[in-house]
Formats: sequence, structure tokens, C-alpha cells
Amino acid sequence: MTWRFAQEDAQWTPLSRPVFFASAIFYVAFLLYALADKSGFLFIDNANLVVHEGGHALFGWFGRTIGIMGGTLLQWLVPALLAAYFFYHRQTSGFVFSAFFFFENFLYTATYMADARAQDLPLVSLGDSDYVEHDWNTMFGWWGLLNYDTRIAGFVRFLGWMGMLTIVGWLAFRYYETRRAAQA
Repeated sequence: MTWRFAQEDAQWTPLSRPVFFASAIFYVAFLLYALADKSGFLFIDNANLVVHEGGHALFGWFGRTIGIMGGTLLQWLVPALLAAYFFYHRQTSGFVFSAFFFFENFLYTATYMADARAQDLPLVSLGDSDYVEHDWNTMFGWWGLLNYDTRIAGFVRFLGWMGMLTIVGWLAFRYYETRRAAQA
């Protein structure tokens, strides 16, 4: 018995020329904005923060450990699941947008990771403001990695940039591949 991905023969939703160029301008502008940013907190990270805090509340029901990890887990899970949905349905624009912001979340997470020892970032909490815990200080402490916070953060930031650039490259590939096939 051979297992087949249900949508493997489905065609990706083609992009019109205006949609492709508007998308390309958006993603390039966002990448330039992110590259120029020195604060480590982009405007989209306001939404990421809400999802992150929601992850603590959601996963906190299953215990302290998963509750602390749950912020980053949900922050990565939401765009990843959206990307998986759009991938399954071969919806090009939705997949690219979701996957791009999945990888953008790595930049936000890297900023938080790099702050694990210094703990200079202002922290947000859904609960008692007298008891605010730095997730990555706690997690790196558990795992004996606290002294490597900035190195790990640098690698996560690198993965975020590579992921965003790859997704934009894939968008261009899809567009030109679709145009080439239409001309054949």
C-alpha cells in the first residue's frame, strides 16, 4: 500500500502579474524594514506578543513547564498551521504569507532569547504582575544553556532570515514557473 498526499497532484493557485508584483514589493519592503530595525521589535511583533501570551494561558493548563514553553510554542504554531493549511490547499498567497511570518517569528524569538541573561526587555504577563518570569532565562536555565543565549539567538535569527528569503524566492519561482508553463 502506497501512502499519497491527497493534494500532491493539485496545481498551485496561480498569481496574476499585479498580485505577484504587489506581493514582491510588500515582502521586499518588509525585509528592508526588518533589516534596518535595531530595536529587535517590529510592528508585527505586537500581534506575535498577543499570540505568545495566549500560548502561556492555553498551555499553562497542562503544567508549569509546558506553560512557560507555550508562549513560543503557540507563537510558532499558529503561522505554521496556517501555512500547512494553505500548502495542503495549494493556495500560493496564503501559504507564502503564513510561512513568511512563521519565519519572521524567529527574529522576535531570537530577540527574547538573546535577552535571557541580561533581562533588559520589558516583560508582559497575563497573571500577577509581581511574578513575571523571563521564559528564555528559565528554559535556558533548565537546559544548562544560559551562557549560550546570544549564540543560540544568533542561530535562530539566521534561520528566520533564511526562511523568509527562501519563501520569497519560492514565490518568485512559483510565479515564473506558472508563466513559463502557460506559454508552453
